[in-house]
Amino acid sequence: MKVWLSAARLRTLPLSISGVLIGSSYSFYNDVFNLNVFICALLTTISYQLLSNFANDYGDGVKGSDEKRIGPKRAVQSGLISSHQMKKAVFNLSIIASLLTFLLLTLSFEISSIYFLVFILLGGLAIFAAIKYTVGKFAYGYYGLGDFFVFVFFGLVSVLGSNFLFDSTFSFELIIPGIIVGLLSVGVLNLNNMRDLETDAECGKKTLAVFLGPKAAKAYHLVLISASFILIVLYSFQFEINSSFVKPLYYLNSSFLVFHFFQVFSTSKPKEYDRYLKLLALNAFFFSVLVSINFFKF
Repeated sequence: MKVWLSAARLRTLPLSISGVLIGSSYSFYNDVFNLNVFICALLTTISYQLLSNFANDYGDGVKGSDEKRIGPKRAVQSGLISSHQMKKAVFNLSIIASLLTFLLLTLSFEISSIYFLVFILLGGLAIFAAIKYTVGKFAYGYYGLGDFFVFVFFGLVSVLGSNFLFDSTFSFELIIPGIIVGLLSVGVLNLNNMRDLETDAECGKKTLAVFLGPKAAKAYHLVLISASFILIVLYSFQFEINSSFVKPLYYLNSSFLVFHFFQVFSTSKPKEYDRYLKLLALNAFFFSVLVSINFFKF
């Protein structure tokens, strides 16, 4: 059990549910919140993330990409879980994620509606994307496309899509927080790829960081963080942070990005990126929590 929990990489779950928290809390703000939809949306998102984690462990493990990995050791690569066992876990999680997706959509839409069909396709694409990041001959994570998919699914789809589930309304007010969560999520991925840049290049895993090279990858990261910070400040004016409890925490959490900017700018050791990665993921999660609390009409 301990090995499987390690392979599940539970530390990734807060970031994965960040978008759902924002989208769902905004439905509460608009008096259309449904607890059953919220719980099912959380479970569905978590199933996607666990599926992605196990699939990544399997895909990189069978390709040998994790042999010289700087970050935490993977289960398949270390031999703690066989590739056959992990492949079976990926299959089982795919079934669970599919069932949860179907249940979520039956709670949100009429089965005969066009929205049900659109979201079934989105759910299928999310499951496909979770698996194909590292699995198979044309795994998109090996061709520098991971950043794009993370931005779309962790940011825009997670925030706007989860909110749409409650009242079938597209909320333009959530575009900026969706972009913010997407940018911060890409930042987490980029730190991961910067940490493993040299070993990924050796084994032929061409992440965007590998394509860019160390200096350009760092510059790209600083652009992501700068854009996130600017949008966070702008959003505080667009949707006023009125709560005396939330406001200081919101700006304190935002100021971390300035500190993070200089941390990454000054570091030259790839291993240090792992520590910054965890902190940035927590920052994105706390941003979503504070935005969500602000929607509760304090």
